[in-house]
Amino acid sequence: MGTIKSLNKWANAHTYYPLDLLRFALGVFLFMKGINFMANSQMLVDLIQPIQNWGGGMLAIHYVAPAHFIGGVLIAFGLLTRWAIVAQLPILMGAILINFIGEMQMGNLIMATITLLVCLFFLFYGSGKHSCDYYFKMQQ
Repeated sequence: MGTIKSLNKWANAHTYYPLDLLRFALGVFLFMKGINFMANSQMLVDLIQPIQNWGGGMLAIHYVAPAHFIGGVLIAFGLLTRWAIVAQLPILMGAILINFIGEMQMGNLIMATITLLVCLFFLFYGSGKHSCDYYFKMQQ
């Protein structure tokens, strides 16, 4: 617990508007991907086709869209940011893995890798000073 508090103190002391804008853009991107997967569920089924015979193929289909949808909103507002990112990590690692198991799509691989790296950054950095987490913490 002390590590998280020290990371939050460091992040709040070194907060910048471009990082908050990046967090907001990450949240909007994940939200839009969630909407895209909800609207076009066949595309998600086609993406998961290479690992369909493994256990949990149907579970993955029902997990990806809501996790992106809800997690994107939480990340954009900076509310429970680290928890929302932890929910995104298995999806992003799976998105990278699917490119190596199935047909390689370089654009999707690059997008998933960049999104994973940004999520890992915010997993350690936190939501920052300009977020709902910081606002609610200061209200106490």
